[in-house]
Amino acid sequence: MDFVVVDKPRPRVTRITLNRPERMNAMAFEVMIPLREAVERAGHDNDTRVIVLTGAGRGFCSGADLESPGPIPGIEGLTIPSIARRSMELLDDVILSLRKAHQPIIGAINGPAIGGGLCLAMATDIRLAADAAYFRAAGINNGLTASELGLSYLLPRAIGASRAFEIMLSGRDVDAAEAERIGLVSRTLPEPDLMDACLDLADRIAAYSRVGTELTKRMLWSSLDAGSLQSHMEAEGQAQLFVRLTTRNFEEAIKARKESRPPTFKD
Repeated sequence: MDFVVVDKPRPRVTRITLNRPERMNAMAFEVMIPLREAVERAGHDNDTRVIVLTGAGRGFCSGADLESPGPIPGIEGLTIPSIARRSMELLDDVILSLRKAHQPIIGAINGPAIGGGLCLAMATDIRLAADAAYFRAAGINNGLTASELGLSYLLPRAIGASRAFEIMLSGRDVDAAEAERIGLVSRTLPEPDLMDACLDLADRIAAYSRVGTELTKRMLWSSLDAGSLQSHMEAEGQAQLFVRLTTRNFEEAIKARKESRPPTFKD
């Protein structure tokens, strides 16, 4: 059985389906490694203009497979700490492959996206959800951190810091209606209509310029990568000090205020 199924439901659109419905498409390694490979192949397929990612059955992805994580390649002779690091790197590479793909990726969130499944959903560029879908940052419920696979980076950028903190720290479910309201997904639809809506959107995007859509994806992600808070504050501080110490603008502003006149800045 193929745990990842790839097809082309419409011209220029590649659909990648997680296909382990009896486990709600849990993130066993025999699912995630083929998923990364499928995304990379689609990303280099010049006939593919848009990628749609979804899950088979009633779930999108239920996160880590706690019963049978599957074989981890390339760990012969390694100790547990090294195996753990290699395992996380393999899963990180799945998230990064979605980010690196040339084409826009639409997440068709057909059901629950839990733990790593939420991370997977957040790594797509556009998310549409079935009305029965829900989202949970489940690590905190399992005595772990809710921050995994880039979630603490991706979620605040999608819905804002305060909402992301509350959702990740509480471990509560976010239903589809709330997900749409807070911007976690752009639309919710009845489950039977979800895939057609995603494919219609893919058709619309595919009709535009290749370089236009690919660069738009890059630019949108780059805008979110403008820098960390600390690095941005350092840049702000240097700019402020540069103007303050190399001009007389501040002194002119104070003087003009005392003289009840507009300032004349000479820089």
